[in-house]
Amino acid sequence: MSRYRALTRVRFSSSRQTSIQQVRPYHSYEHDLPSPLSPAENAILAAGISHVPTHGFTATALINGARDAGYIDVSANLFPSGAFSLVKYHLVTQRLALAQNGTSSTTKEPPEHRTGESTKVLDNVRALTLKRLRANEPIIHRWQEALALLAMPKHIPESLRELALLSDEIHFHAGDKSVDTSWYTKRAGLSAIYASTELFMTQDRSANFKETENFLDRRLEGAQGLRSMVGDTGKWAGVQAMGLVSGLRSKGLRI
Repeated sequence: MSRYRALTRVRFSSSRQTSIQQVRPYHSYEHDLPSPLSPAENAILAAGISHVPTHGFTATALINGARDAGYIDVSANLFPSGAFSLVKYHLVTQRLALAQNGTSSTTKEPPEHRTGESTKVLDNVRALTLKRLRANEPIIHRWQEALALLAMPKHIPESLRELALLSDEIHFHAGDKSVDTSWYTKRAGLSAIYASTELFMTQDRSANFKETENFLDRRLEGAQGLRSMVGDTGKWAGVQAMGLVSGLRSKGLRI
């Protein structure tokens, strides 16, 4: 039997800042996802990302992407949100790439007290989270620019939505089959952990981002321990929500 989840389609070329078009109520993960972009939009953004290491998340990178894709400079006006379209393109494409690539074969040895299916899910969550973080490596020296755009008030709803989708994507492909309130708490917790680890990574100068990996492990293990101690789900969600708020404040957002 096919597995289905709700799917919305993101339009980058809308007359509004960001428009969500409902494609169909459910999507099967046994078939390829439809592209949320037109061929022209996809070509420009894909080419524009290649200029981010040099020009950053800027209109210049977007215009150079249009030129590389064979379009005139004014084609960059297809994207009313400007440079934020490059940030969102990176977020969406790297999130969807998790489904294509699967989990890493090199996972951390789990603690002795974790056994069975839960161990496999936790290891997969770690592997997929690390895989997504490593997708930022080619542009990590520019990622604080992306975080600044994500923290702009007009982009906050879409930023939080994409963070929630990433957390859900990771748990889904990790094999999480929760059907109770833990479905929400796990995703809220991972959202806070991912946001703080991504920010840490922008300042990590260790070889192969080893310190980022260690930071992620500490946060995951600490969250797992806290979840086992806090019986009230509401308290757990509240603790993780505060962690997410702290992460956003550290990015310069006034909340």
